Amino acid sequence: MAKYLFPGHIAVMGGGSWATALAKLLLQNCDTITWYMRRDDRIDDFKRLRHNPAYLTDVIFDIERINFSSDINEVCTVADTLLLVMPSPYFKDHIDKIKVDISNKSIISAVKGIVPDSNQLITDYMIERFGVSRDRTLVISGPCHAEEVALDRPAYLTVGCTDIHNAELVAPCLNGKHNHTIPSSDVDGIEYAAVLKNLYAIAAGILHGMKIGDNMTAILISNAIREMERFLDAVSPRPRHICDSVYLGDLLVTAYSRFSRNHNFGSMIGRGYSVKAARMEMEQTAEGYYGAKCIHDINERYGVDMPIANAVYSILYNGVSAARAFSAIAPLMD
Repeated sequence: MAKYLFPGHIAVMGGGSWATALAKLLLQNCDTITWYMRRDDRIDDFKRLRHNPAYLTDVIFDIERINFSSDINEVCTVADTLLLVMPSPYFKDHIDKIKVDISNKSIISAVKGIVPDSNQLITDYMIERFGVSRDRTLVISGPCHAEEVALDRPAYLTVGCTDIHNAELVAPCLNGKHNHTIPSSDVDGIEYAAVLKNLYAIAAGILHGMKIGDNMTAILISNAIREMERFLDAVSPRPRHICDSVYLGDLLVTAYSRFSRNHNFGSMIGRGYSVKAARMEMEQTAEGYYGAKCIHDINERYGVDMPIANAVYSILYNGVSAARAFSAIAPLMD
């Protein structure tokens, strides 16, 4: 198997479906990985069953090639690169347990969210909190549902780093027969787009639940990608093609797919569930719920015209009915 001087030995940090999918991709190219999970009972079950006992249970792993640990500091010590795959609402609960020096490590964020308390990008938080070098801090995103990776269906990932050479070195670790990776230098744009597409998927799900129809959903998404572009141009101005797969592609799959927890969360609200009831019903975290507030707070500084994001925020946090919120913005869309 191919070996890479960079990123070296990789540790997967997280135990959910996205972490499991990425671990599967890594083991197609790397001899071994370390895998951090916080629960010892989950690790014991994984070793016994040879698959994740809670997520993507059809994916069988070669356990002998995985070093499991529930000790986050041990994992950070043995790994050269930390692949962060925790839900953003619980990100700090895990990461702030790190007491060892990781300033010389490489970080890859696959967290599709923002640090809730500070509204920081994950990469910015890791650089500020742990002194990690920016040119060794990377992001992964794109249209790549974990469930479809498990089914060996085609997927596209974008690996972003300000030093694009490092993105090019990491990309082969995630390549496979059914997976294609694309290097990029637009770290901030990729991270913000990953947050925005989740809240737009909630909007699409709400329309689906209300049985508004496919025509209106298409109008919503065509306006959402322009809204995303306006926001990205304001917070991180640089040349980018908004129709690239990491922006438009990820938005489309998250807004329409039956695998999308954000779409499904929105659909429950559209069918009449309260926000609280919909959150309780969800088995996995709908990160768009938290992302909607983060984007709202950030945009108070920039004042970007974002009627769709504002409508989602008003539904989730101000108790505005879905029908009223979307009736108000319908005349603004074209």
